[in-house]
Amino acid sequence: MTMEKAIKVKNVSKKYKLYSGNKERFLDLVTPKSYGKDFYALTNVNFEAEKGDIVGFIGINGSGKSTLSNIIAGILPETTGFVKLNGEAALIAVASGLKGDLTGRDNIELKLLMLGFNKNEIKQLEPEIIEFAELETFIDQPVKSYSSGMKSRLGFAISVNINPDILIIDEALSVGDKAFAEKSLEKMREFKKRGKTMIFVSHSLGQMKEFCEKILWLEYGVVKDYGTTDEVLPKYEQFLKQWKKMSNKERKKYRNDKITENMKQFQSRAFIYGQRRRKW
Repeated sequence: MTMEKAIKVKNVSKKYKLYSGNKERFLDLVTPKSYGKDFYALTNVNFEAEKGDIVGFIGINGSGKSTLSNIIAGILPETTGFVKLNGEAALIAVASGLKGDLTGRDNIELKLLMLGFNKNEIKQLEPEIIEFAELETFIDQPVKSYSSGMKSRLGFAISVNINPDILIIDEALSVGDKAFAEKSLEKMREFKKRGKTMIFVSHSLGQMKEFCEKILWLEYGVVKDYGTTDEVLPKYEQFLKQWKKMSNKERKKYRNDKITENMKQFQSRAFIYGQRRRKW
């Protein structure tokens, strides 16, 4: 039986320019000569997820987990390669897409209007979102006055109530209280039963073991491993034990060596896919 693909990521790279100062940035804009240093946050990333998969993204800080999440969600453009999505994706991250000067209620209405909901649909959804976020007392206060946990709860509540096909959760359960995290996990279990596809970015290996079926291990922008949770997570845990024993100097050398190695592999490829995004 052929499984239905929900996400296809093919040869995706993301390049940024790093400048030593504003002068370099300005000269790069107005002169034909290239200034600044190329930095690849992602290099030739490939992976696929079936409909209903729950995929955990793991990797030490700076490995590109959030960058890849934002590209899949359509918030960031890929530099090269392409992403194909079977359905609409929603990203849940702390304060993602929330306007600080607006109230929580205004943010709900703005987000839903941007997603194409009409006034009647918003009127029906709004009480459910506020109740799920547990923000009844603060919903008419500016979001800039919210704690990280409150912002996360509001973002999560909006995203799960719009019923997306693909849910991308980027560290959104790492802030706030345990009771809300458990309620959120229960909502995610409900989505799983309904065949939703989810990407879960977290430093909590306990949550990964409990919730994810597959693991994508990124290391400085490159896919180190991809497979079942039982296959990949023990390897990553072993790596973390070694990483924690390294001095800061050893970690820096490891990082620089890996980035250099990744760039050599990238540059040796015969061709690069042009930037494009596809949908079924």
